[in-house]
Amino acid sequence: MNGPEPIRVLLADDQELLRGSLRLLVDSTPGLVAVGEAGTGARAVELARAERPDVVLMDVRMPGMDGIEATRRICAEPCGTKVLILTTFDLDEYVYAGLRAGASGFLLKNTPPADLLAAIRVIAAGEGLLAPSVTRRLIVEFARTAADRPRSGPLLDGLTGREREVLTLVARGLSNLEIAANLHVSTATVKTHIGHLLAKLGARDRAQLVIAAYEGGLVSVARPHP
Repeated sequence: MNGPEPIRVLLADDQELLRGSLRLLVDSTPGLVAVGEAGTGARAVELARAERPDVVLMDVRMPGMDGIEATRRICAEPCGTKVLILTTFDLDEYVYAGLRAGASGFLLKNTPPADLLAAIRVIAAGEGLLAPSVTRRLIVEFARTAADRPRSGPLLDGLTGREREVLTLVARGLSNLEIAANLHVSTATVKTHIGHLLAKLGARDRAQLVIAAYEGGLVSVARPHP
């Protein structure tokens, strides 16, 4: 009996040495396979359309089309490819833009290899992922620009009270298990609520639910959760 299909990964970074290192890491890991390399955002979009990878590891700063625009174009395609953005500490201003473009996750380039491989699997499974240090910076960015962004409260009008509770906890970074304990329900019930939230809000994954919670005014940016 054949096993599950490997997770297909596209590598997009303008540094050839880094791409080669990532390819070696991915190809040497059971259950993962690299399907291409791109040194520019435009090439990443082309390869994503041709190869239909499960996950794209996307750099932000690349010549020509940057990783944010490439992410936006890839996520607009109907093939369901997920994007995991990799960046360095000095690129925190791109976190919000990357998530708004449709990225499912955001990790720092100094992430240990084992954590990066785990993140690829998480993203491929449809979960959103943010590095803990990036989460705090994301909240700071929301707070800094909150006055300039229109609130989209009506977007949340169709949610039930329980769905609002679940969405609030998702936005604060809690896992399904932690949400279940907080609300005294089963993890299966939490998964059902999250499924309803994804459908009602037109969100791709948990990362997009976080965006919806902040932009809908459900979570206060003035007093982020510790």
